[in-house]
Amino acid sequence: MSTVRTIGAQAHFPVHPGRMTGMDTTVRSIVAGGDPQTPTHGGPSGVQDPDTRRVVVVSPRGYCAGVDRAIATVERALEIHGPGVYVRKEIVHNKHVVTALRDKGAIFVDEVDEVPEGHVVVFSAHGVSPAVRTAAQARGLVWIDATCPLVTKVHKEAKRLAAAGMEILLIGHAGHEEVEGTYGEAPEAIRLIEHPADAALVEVNDPDHVAWLSQTTLSVDETRETVARLRQRFPALVDPHSDDICYATQNRQSAVRQVAEQCDCVLVVGSANSSNSVRLVEVALDAGAGAAYLIDDVNQIDPAWIAGTHTVGVTSGASVPDHLVLDVVTRLQACGFTDLVEHHPIDETLTFALPPSIR
Repeated sequence: MSTVRTIGAQAHFPVHPGRMTGMDTTVRSIVAGGDPQTPTHGGPSGVQDPDTRRVVVVSPRGYCAGVDRAIATVERALEIHGPGVYVRKEIVHNKHVVTALRDKGAIFVDEVDEVPEGHVVVFSAHGVSPAVRTAAQARGLVWIDATCPLVTKVHKEAKRLAAAGMEILLIGHAGHEEVEGTYGEAPEAIRLIEHPADAALVEVNDPDHVAWLSQTTLSVDETRETVARLRQRFPALVDPHSDDICYATQNRQSAVRQVAEQCDCVLVVGSANSSNSVRLVEVALDAGAGAAYLIDDVNQIDPAWIAGTHTVGVTSGASVPDHLVLDVVTRLQACGFTDLVEHHPIDETLTFALPPSIR
């Protein structure tokens, strides 16, 4: 029988029962069926039989408030308008989510000029530039904005800083939809910084009127390093009113960082185009995990990764349905990982209302 214990806060496995249709009972049976023990504190290593193989399920994981809102927005739009609702880009960066919504009748396109005139289109959680809205309006589209409110905050900050005559150093990844949307708010004022090394190369017109913003899904540590390097060059560098890296990104990275050193291997469930999922792999490796891998689902686990390991950590990016994590845990249990532990250092309670037009 699998042993289930909790570290830190009380167990919350699964974190998202409301969005795990058909899976909630299964997960609860794993937890309820365990052999209760006194909670272990101080880390997942605890007192462990050297022959016991352990899975550390790391939380928070899975859907953040912005992702949950975006998916619910498409589902609600389909309820109201029926199949044939268009979505510009992937609503969130997870192929399983996109496939599920496509099966319900959503049509995914790259640009609004692919949407028939007068039809409904949903803008993704990553946000869009003003040019995209203008193009949608020109085609007479009925658009529903599922942009994460935390991304919208960055857009507003970019407009405010540009209006104040500031040059903006935007830390982020070229080509990412979120960066493209933010850049589009003030292209004449924004310089893109992709890596800490770029801080030594960027040029500005007035070092006394420079501010920085960032993509919401970056590595907390790398962003901090980039800002420190920028401040060495530009001591008057202005910070955002509040941290741009979203709470969910920070929480997931922090939780992985706390357990990585005790893990022979960390499996991060998430798609390759998910920035926050990729960052979790990097954080796990930087924090001392023996190895770390990004997988879309259980079918991508290479048995060689877990051969000879005793402790495997499992988590997921902010756009991943939790049943995919359950599938991974179940596979690991079948491979002999009988000690199931959850590391849950913090609860997430933030929620966002749906866009006004579909409430």
